[in-house]
Amino acid sequence: MKINDSSPLKTYVASEDRYDKMKYRRCGNSGLRLPELSLGLWHNFGNNADFTKGREILRTAFDLGICHFDLANNYGPPYGSAEENFGRMFKKDFLPYRDELVISSKAGWDMWPGPYGNWGSKKYLVASLDQSLKRMALDYVDIFYHHRPDPETPLEETMQTLDLMVRQGKALYVGISQYSAEDTQRAIDILNDLGTPMLIHQPRYSMFDRWVENGLMDILGSNGVGSIAFSPLEQGLLTDKYLKGIPKDSRAAKDGRYLTVEQISEDKLSVIRKLNDLAISRGQTLAQMAISWLLKDERITSVLIGVSRPAQIQDNVAAIENTTFTKEELDKIESILADK
Repeated sequence: MKINDSSPLKTYVASEDRYDKMKYRRCGNSGLRLPELSLGLWHNFGNNADFTKGREILRTAFDLGICHFDLANNYGPPYGSAEENFGRMFKKDFLPYRDELVISSKAGWDMWPGPYGNWGSKKYLVASLDQSLKRMALDYVDIFYHHRPDPETPLEETMQTLDLMVRQGKALYVGISQYSAEDTQRAIDILNDLGTPMLIHQPRYSMFDRWVENGLMDILGSNGVGSIAFSPLEQGLLTDKYLKGIPKDSRAAKDGRYLTVEQISEDKLSVIRKLNDLAISRGQTLAQMAISWLLKDERITSVLIGVSRPAQIQDNVAAIENTTFTKEELDKIESILADK
């Protein structure tokens, strides 16, 4: 990111009607409500992005009622830079609004060299959260997640560490990400016994990636745990970007870490075009319909969006105005996806 702490933006005063523009859902059985759309800082907030544009994105999101910003220790590049840049933006624009914000972070992926910079040990998680708080200049995060399951660390150790973070006041709530249905139930039970209920699970979920439907959503619903879906647009596939093929400036063409040209077959493009036609018949863009399709399930507390321009936030927010599908529309979607 071209860091410019003297970027020429006027002093920020949040829109007075910001909460009239968003809908909110209770997160499981907790007292916390989240906006139906939350903003993820996975992309476009590292040191390879524009600092001023990042501030504009956060301001636009908050003015539209998106009061939940989601980060992780290794967001960048380089690792940690998204939290550092967010910390600068927070100090410039959002310090007066801290009590209106839900700020989350995570740890579980590789962060620093050696045996203590990855996975789910108490050693790693405690150090990671301390570093995240320092980078963001925060006293606490609202939600802290274990970012992925650790096949070697006992689940009891990881959950005991999450419980410790709440008791130390470094996190108000805790959650997990990408855990299987079976491990999620075990984690819920351990945290309940410790007296720190699990608030939320953050799974990857979209029309193209529906693994959560094989038991996980049922477990979350029956245990009163919220859920926030990430990658709802499947790295841009569920937008109008690829309707005519692979643009030269697309993520698939330029990056390849999260979406490759090989993943975009002609069969998949045909599916995307058919979904786009259905979205148009609903008066939506494909991206809006993909978000609405997730929000039709009341067990989904929020959908996590990532954007590169403020205008994309406004387009996504329009999705919340139509989250109802007819049986015929749902059947049509299933028929189209069967060809994926």
